[in-house]
Amino acid sequence: MESDGLRRAYDGVFAEIDGATFGPAPQGQLSAEQIVAHLVANDELMIQATEALLAGSTFAYYDLDDMHRPQLDALVAEQGGLRGLTALLHGTSERLCVLVGQLGLEAETPVATCLREGLDLDVDGPLPWARTLDLHTRVHLPKHQTQLRELRTNP
Repeated sequence: MESDGLRRAYDGVFAEIDGATFGPAPQGQLSAEQIVAHLVANDELMIQATEALLAGSTFAYYDLDDMHRPQLDALVAEQGGLRGLTALLHGTSERLCVLVGQLGLEAETPVATCLREGLDLDVDGPLPWARTLDLHTRVHLPKHQTQLRELRTNP
């Protein structure tokens, strides 16, 4: 499976983060730090599912619904803020892209997927892992890239 599109999607996210300053999030929305923490946590979950498939598992799961603001805030504090989170995201995204590049037929393995991101994305059921990765590339990452862009205080 190719990971070029996934890498480009991450490059778009990093283009919004690198050198940027961010203002506060509107009431009820994630801050820039929380968005990046969310992406790091998401990468870790996707890495686990991808590693399971590469190890020959016939069943894997991916449940982003278990990540809530207190966990995101703890990750922000643990990494010392946006700079530490961004460095971590560079590492997790690269690791995920490498693993995705190793997927062959395993990419078609159904994975129990729970992914809810507002009204844009609501999945709760088995999907071929390639489809979940495609949703991450074409919907999930661009959505958070846009959120980061809207929080920027410098053009």
